[in-house]
Amino acid sequence: MTPGVAHTILAPGFFADSYLLPIGMAAHLGVFPWLYGNSRNAPPSNEDIARVGVGALMDPSRHAGKRYRPTGPELLGAEDMAKAIGRAVGRSVKAVPTPIWLFMKTARLAGLPIDVVSNVRYYIDDHKRGAFELGAPTTDVLDVTGRPPEDFETIARRYTTAPHLRSTLGNRLRQIIQSIRTPLSPGFDLERYDRELRRPFPSEPKFAPDSKVWRREHSPTDGAAHFSSLGPGGPPRTGLNAASRATIEA
Repeated sequence: MTPGVAHTILAPGFFADSYLLPIGMAAHLGVFPWLYGNSRNAPPSNEDIARVGVGALMDPSRHAGKRYRPTGPELLGAEDMAKAIGRAVGRSVKAVPTPIWLFMKTARLAGLPIDVVSNVRYYIDDHKRGAFELGAPTTDVLDVTGRPPEDFETIARRYTTAPHLRSTLGNRLRQIIQSIRTPLSPGFDLERYDRELRRPFPSEPKFAPDSKVWRREHSPTDGAAHFSSLGPGGPPRTGLNAASRATIEA
């Protein structure tokens, strides 16, 4: 830490936004792709994460030295999220287990950069192992902002205003064509990407929930504790250099 600079760490874990990227499939086909096995999460909205960050910056002396993990109000699994999305889009939606290879192809077609997907693949495996369930939900959004966190259905309803989610024949046909095209499209060559970067790897890598040290450091200890669901060793997503710094980590 920098001498003379107060630090507040925001560690929001896995955002609600990540689950809602394929909401078009839910709106037009009634399908909610699910990559995460039987695990659960209490996903925060982008807006709540931002509110906590702003709150910390607006009152640095109060929040100095603290770690906050913004979450949604409750733990949700695949069926819970599918029902919430169904209510948001106005139709029945079913959670469908989806292989990671199909996700990789979908991500490439959607234009996601390979550096992002290269990291997300590890978060998916952490998720399956329950990393984002540990210590959730928290009261950090309410504690910092004075307002309760948004629930998943409220977050999903914001996404339904996008033009491509309107219930039209053209939108439905485009979604069907994309669903047929995706399995036939190339994915990412992540092994080649790692080789070209000459990225170092630990000699005995572990996913976060498989590490006793990580579990001890991220389990709730008392009512005053703040916990996070950080994956192992990821760099800060954003650093805000000011008299107080809020470091937001994925």
